[in-house]
Parts: sequence; C-alpha cells; structure tokens
Amino acid sequence: MTINSGTAVAAEALPRAGPVAAGTAAPPQDETSGADLVLPLVAVGAAAVGAGYGYVRRTRRARTRTTPGGGGADASPPPADPLSGGRIAGLDGLDGPGELDARARQSLVLADDCLRTSREELGFAEAARGGADVAPFAGAVREAERELAVAFGLRLRYDAGDPADPSARRQVLAGVIGRCEEAGRLLDAAADAFDDVRALDRGVGRAVEVAETRFRALAARTPAAEAVLAGLARRYAPSASDQVTGYTEQAKDRLMFATVHLNQARQRADLGETGRAAAHLRAAEGAVAQAAVLLDGVERLAAELDEAASMVPAALSGAEAERAGARSRLTGVPAGEIRSRVLHADAVLASVRQELTSGRRHDPLDVLRRVVTATAPLDAGRTGVLSAAALLIARSATAAAADFVTTHRGAVGAAARTLLAGAERLLDSDDPVGHLRADALAREARDRAEQDVRTHGNPYTEADADTPGTAAAVLGGLLLTPSPTAPPPHFGGPRTRARRVASRS
Repeated sequence: MTINSGTAVAAEALPRAGPVAAGTAAPPQDETSGADLVLPLVAVGAAAVGAGYGYVRRTRRARTRTTPGGGGADASPPPADPLSGGRIAGLDGLDGPGELDARARQSLVLADDCLRTSREELGFAEAARGGADVAPFAGAVREAERELAVAFGLRLRYDAGDPADPSARRQVLAGVIGRCEEAGRLLDAAADAFDDVRALDRGVGRAVEVAETRFRALAARTPAAEAVLAGLARRYAPSASDQVTGYTEQAKDRLMFATVHLNQARQRADLGETGRAAAHLRAAEGAVAQAAVLLDGVERLAAELDEAASMVPAALSGAEAERAGARSRLTGVPAGEIRSRVLHADAVLASVRQELTSGRRHDPLDVLRRVVTATAPLDAGRTGVLSAAALLIARSATAAAADFVTTHRGAVGAAARTLLAGAERLLDSDDPVGHLRADALAREARDRAEQDVRTHGNPYTEADADTPGTAAAVLGGLLLTPSPTAPPPHFGGPRTRARRVASRS
C-alpha cells in the first residue's frame, strides 16, 4: 500500500492478524475516490467493543493565569474550592447526592480523557516542532495533571466513606467537579495557541512524516513482541502473561486504523482540504500512540518477569531472616498475635519453596507478591531486597493497569481511573507498605476496567465501518463518539471537544 506524494507505508511490514484478500480496495472516507489507495482487509482476531460518553454541561471558563498564547483569556476568577466554602456554578440544580455523584464521575472521566489525549498529541508536536516550541503546553499539561490528581484523591476518599457526614460528602463531590473543571480549563486555555504552533491548518506534511516514522517502527516491532510473548509462555506460568494476552493483536488493529488515516491525511492535503487532513492525522496519531503502549507493555512485562525471577531466591532468604527477628521488632504486640503472624509467614514461605522446587512453571511477580505480603505483618521489608521486591510488583501492576485504561478508555469508568490514580500516588512513597497498597489498588483498577469493557456493549461490528480497526479505535477513545465517522479528540479540555463535535454535526 502506498501513500500519496511518494511516501509509502508498506502493508507487508505490518504483521497480519488473519487471512488477507489481496488487492481489495478499501472504501474511501469523506466521499473521495480511493483509486490510489489499496488496503489489505485484515480479519481481526478479537471483536472490540465501542463506547460513548455523555458529555457534562458546558462549564464556566475561569482564566486568571497566564496561558500559552495569552489572548482570549476570560477575566472571571477561577472556581472557588468547595472544601473551603466556595461554590461551583451549575450544582444548585442537582436534586440529590445521586445526581451530584454522577456529575462527579462524568467530570473525572472527561477530564482524564482530555488529559490523556493532550499528552499524546503533545508528544507528536514535540517530535515535529521541538521541545522549546511546545514547552508552554507541556507546562499546561502538568498543571492540569496536578488539578486532576487532587480530584482523584478526593474521589478516593469519598469512595472509602470519608467523610461520613452527608453535607461534607456533598462538599467533597463539589470539590471533585471543581478540580476537574479547572484541569479542563487549563487545557482549553492552551488549545488555540497549541493549534497555532502545530500549524496543521497550513500543512500536515511534517506531522505526517513523524507519524509514519513511528508507524513503521511499531510495525517492525510487532513480530518481536509476538516472539516475546511466546517466550514468556515457555518460561513462566500462563498467569504471568495474562495481563498482556491479545496485546499484539490489538496493536495490529490500531496500526491498520492508522494506515488508513495516514493515507487519507495525505489525500486530503493534496486536495487542499487541510481541516480534514488534520482530522485524519490526529486519528492516526492516536492509534499509533496506543499501539506503542500495547507493544511497550509486552516488552516491559517480560523485563519485569525476568527481574522478578532473579530476585526470588534473595527475597526468600531475606524473608527467612526477617522472620527470625520478628519478635524483637514487634515490641508491644501480644505474644499470641506475633505467633499467628509468624505461623502465617511460615506457611506462605513453605508453599513458595515447594512450588519453586516442584519444577512447575510459576509467575515470579506473584511469588514475590506472596513473600512480601506474608512478611509485611512482621514489620519486615523496610529495606533491602524485600523493599525492592515490593516496589517492583507495585510498579508492574500500576503500569499494567495504566496501559489498559489508556488503550480501552472509551469504555472505562471513573472507579477504575480513581483506583489507578491512587496507586500512582502511592508509588512515590518510600514505604514498602505503601507499595503493597499501590499494588492492590492497581490490580483492583485493572479488574474494574476489564469489567467496564466487558459490560459496556458493542454498538456495531467491524463490518459496519469502512476503516479496519475502527471498533478497536472507538474502544480506545480515538473517536469522540461511538460513530465510526466521528472526529478524533484534540489537545484541549471539554470545551475544545464540544466545539469539535459541534463542528461536525
């Protein structure tokens, strides 16, 4: 398959997920001729579910900070923090805590999606324009990240039942909404200036070249990722690689979607339709970014499993030593409680040793998790190998959950995202107990996200779309609504998104 202007994206370079009907022309998008575009039709291995979000009401814009581009900032003050007695516009009309809770969850999902999209597009802009040109927008993203982190922290407290007083709980939900609105405002305030720097309305040539380069690199990595998965299956228990099962197939779906939209970007640019060219480019960039996340996830897990396997013997020895000194550390703990904790640790360590000597394949990360969790009640693992093991399993679980949320965000709700944010915050601590908590939160986040994907539903099949990989793209949040003809997301916050949707309606 070739792209106009002499630039080729070789379909042969992309591993195929199924049989190919050679020479079949893909139906063109946007009612243009597809005579110069030949696509292989890939039989996708797994059906993807699509999802759409209900958009929250337009929120008031409050701009008092200096934003990239300067002009256009409103003079109204930023929303007051409800936890300090302020009010958020538009909340008085909500009848009860249920409606306020729903608004808070919607706000978290929308703000998180806007932030993830803005990060992804920022990376492509930096590759094309350079770090200095995009530095102000990177700053806006960091500020939005801080606001959203506070919102997720408030939500995590709320979900844990803190505070208990109904009036105070309403204040917390209002705080969540206010922080999300501020995160979105920061991104919206930077969106127009960001567009000026990218200058896609004046030509997409350089940006397409960057996306094509990344596309080719990912296409070349896909067979290697498949080989890595096969190697994991030979060396470790099936559970060790469960979290990345199907990732290479999903990466292929994203790359097929990117292939079509890169071609369409070239075609539209040649026809002088710069707006449509930019839209196709952004759709392709989003797909390429998610394909990278999926392939990176496979390679990262392989490295983590190998590191964990090498750490297991030392972790067992360290656990035995910590167990021997438990009584001297647990001063003030009743003798019966100490005995119970020691017996439990003994049972877990004996089970692990038996598993390792049986010759059966095992999951090294799970082995470390069991060892560290069993010895933590002995006040063990503050330093040394057990501390390193706790950090490794926490990082692995958190990265896996983040990858899943990123690549399935079209169906993932607020609960999973909140748990993930909590895990990410705990990773910054130096406390092994905090790392164990991060591991637990991350694994719960992944479970909730998978449940969201299973139950969300599939509004259409791949056969309903002109572009291969569209169902997977909708699942990944690469289109602003479940429609296969919807526009892609864009750097910016909720107002920017609403404007994009309205312009296509």
